[in-house]
Amino acid sequence: MDLHRRIAAGIPDGAEADLSLIRLDGLIFPSLRGTPRDPRNVTREFADRAEQIGFGRIRLHDLRGIRATALLDAGIPPHTVAQRLGNDPAVLLRSYAKRRRTAQADERLCAAVANLTSGW
Repeated sequence: MDLHRRIAAGIPDGAEADLSLIRLDGLIFPSLRGTPRDPRNVTREFADRAEQIGFGRIRLHDLRGIRATALLDAGIPPHTVAQRLGNDPAVLLRSYAKRRRTAQADERLCAAVANLTSGW
């Protein structure tokens, strides 16, 4: 975090500065120039790369459903899962309860995602 603040403010390494005064803008997927990317391009690039590594056609948004289903199947209370996703528990259960019935189909994908991210 401190490194990101130094870069954003243009403060060289080793220079004294109060980094708490530097506000970071929350670009999750910035372009190489530091400007926002078109969300459609991020989604398209994610889908292309997922297909290249063998996941088939999967959308970036599908990861949200997979995560919710995996947490619910692991026994995490719906209100906790809803809070993590930024949903109301009623919305969560309406949206993802149907997915829980078919969660076994997603287990292979969840296991693959877990294996890919185990080193993080």
